[in-house]
Amino acid sequence: MKVVEDKFTFDDVLLIPRVSSVNSRWQVDTSTYITDKIKLNIPLVSSNMDTVTEHIMAIAMAKVGGVGIIHRFNSIENEVLEITRVKREQNIIIEKPYVVGKDFTIEELRNLVTEKKVTSFPVVDKGKLIGIITRRDFEFEENQKKKVNELMTKDVITAHKGIPLNDAKQLMYKNKIEKLPLVDKEGNLTGMITSKDVKLLDGYSKASKDKNGRLIVGGSIGIGNDYLERAKALIDAETDFIVVDVANGYLNKTADVVKSVKKLGVSVIAGNVATKEGVLNLKKAGADCVKIGIGPGGACLTRPVAGVGYPQLSAIIECAKNGVNIIADGGISKSGDFAKAIAAGADAAMIGGLFAGTDESPGVVITKENTNYKFYRGMASINAFSDRALKTEESADLEGYTPEGTETLIPYKGSVLKIVNNLVGGLRSSMTYLNSSNLAEFRKNAEFVLLTDSSKRESKYK
Repeated sequence: MKVVEDKFTFDDVLLIPRVSSVNSRWQVDTSTYITDKIKLNIPLVSSNMDTVTEHIMAIAMAKVGGVGIIHRFNSIENEVLEITRVKREQNIIIEKPYVVGKDFTIEELRNLVTEKKVTSFPVVDKGKLIGIITRRDFEFEENQKKKVNELMTKDVITAHKGIPLNDAKQLMYKNKIEKLPLVDKEGNLTGMITSKDVKLLDGYSKASKDKNGRLIVGGSIGIGNDYLERAKALIDAETDFIVVDVANGYLNKTADVVKSVKKLGVSVIAGNVATKEGVLNLKKAGADCVKIGIGPGGACLTRPVAGVGYPQLSAIIECAKNGVNIIADGGISKSGDFAKAIAAGADAAMIGGLFAGTDESPGVVITKENTNYKFYRGMASINAFSDRALKTEESADLEGYTPEGTETLIPYKGSVLKIVNNLVGGLRSSMTYLNSSNLAEFRKNAEFVLLTDSSKRESKYK
């Protein structure tokens, strides 16, 4: 039997302040890279849990400079739809706008509006733009069988792809239009710019965006039989990266899946592990980033059920500086924990429980004894396991399954933006205490002091 020396988690330590020339929290730069290609302006990732991140949460996170990861506890088609909704939320150019033909009926058009959540469509004939139809053209039309070409605007203001954004804005303003279709020399539709996206682009200067100005988003896969099919579908939907999501990142199958997915030419985040050995194994397999955390999450029961885990702060320290980016996943319950995770070497932190119960998390608000709640569960809970089997049409042995996740109601919290601002505000404050104008300096300057039981009480830790 081998007993490892004492290891620590967030409430066991404090960061030591130092004389600082950074006089304001607004002087600091919180930007980070979670892979060599993916930059965030704040080091926050919303967890790929089905009670935390679908497209609404992912959009909110990307707009403020973080990123969301769509959960995999759904059919491939629905996960693709969630990715697509994020990618279409904010574009400089919509490269593949939804279109209709001239013979579409108003009934078919309204069905498409419901399905795609879009209210304006270019009208094409054999690829050539012949008109545009918007909600105001058909909103009060009572004849469901009337054709699109009877109501569409035929004299369409267009531009060529590659038009500078400012020129596009001026053209839309001058002609009082909200949609600007882009065409080539032959009149073929090549894309579209919308006034909504231009306004959003102006309003979210710190948003996490891809090279085309669209919000970035991650998709997740497991290591089951459909992993390659799911990965290819997510890549086709233009996900920015794929997370190989499994509780036990030490399995040989996890590394095998990383190798296979990496061959598809996409950035890969994998996990979870909690030791240097685990990180190096996934790095060797091709992972661009590794998630760190075995059992620290509030909805995770791995430690009491399996007796396996590693104190989270020590895990982050040991897993950092191994030539691969890392994301701290689990155990963060306050802004001080977040700051310590980043100081210890994490390139970003994944948040689950803190973001659950917000307006942007999936699910409905439930009122119980005059208090509002939302449902939250760990992805290794019995019902999460069962629901995924139903949605993906996989077989599930419920009697033989030992759950490692909890299910609970948590108080309704309002907008996730309040929580994000609190976390980032705490990080910024911590950086000023450590004389750090950016996260690289923050990690370099970080020193921890170990707390006694009395100093934990003094620090308001339980």
